[in-house]
Amino acid sequence: MSSRITCDVRATAPVAVVRLRGALDLGTMRSVHQALNDALVDQPEALVVDLAEVNVKDRLALSVFAATARRAEEWPAVPVVLCAPSPVAARWLAETTTCRVVPVSADCAEATRVAGATATLRMRTRLEPVAEACRRARELVTDACTRWNLPDASGPAALVLSELVGNVVRHAGTPMQVTVTLRRPYLHLAVVDGSRAQARPGGTDLHAEGGRGLLLVRELAQRWGSVPAGQGKAVWAMLPVT
Repeated sequence: MSSRITCDVRATAPVAVVRLRGALDLGTMRSVHQALNDALVDQPEALVVDLAEVNVKDRLALSVFAATARRAEEWPAVPVVLCAPSPVAARWLAETTTCRVVPVSADCAEATRVAGATATLRMRTRLEPVAEACRRARELVTDACTRWNLPDASGPAALVLSELVGNVVRHAGTPMQVTVTLRRPYLHLAVVDGSRAQARPGGTDLHAEGGRGLLLVRELAQRWGSVPAGQGKAVWAMLPVT
């Protein structure tokens, strides 16, 4: 008999709570991974995963939570907390690398408090795909760096975010949500647009008129990437800050 698992997402602002019910094994971990990724699309301040009604049948399946936490660390730069695992699942979590990546709380209320306590500083705006969008993106990140006392990050961050927004204007041509997040030791920059086409660096032809924006992002950022987000994608970059 095949295993089944259900995922119920409940927003408890500013935290999203995903309640899992059923068997977690190598067959169901894919659907869990997708459900957790879907919950991240709304860019909550934190993500809590309730395991109270989960029967973990394969300890290897617990790696789905570490994978989700690593994805969430890059985009949308939010903490992930597990709660209420069974005694067996708790022991397996403690014996794996998952607990070093994802904190575990005894119950959902405690997990929500832990997640809320680690919430990050964040500024957002929605922009239309017009030339002025790049200027407004630079103003947003400059304002954020001023508020958060990050003077050394302001210039590189403004350049990176301007390139991410410019990429949407040139190629996706859709409205976008721009987010600047401080989750030390990184300043996270992200742009979510309505195109599923993955962002890729252009060529290295020095005589070309354009196409080098994402190459510049790659050089300035510690890490960057492009991931599906709802009906579109998120392109993100992480810059180290002190």
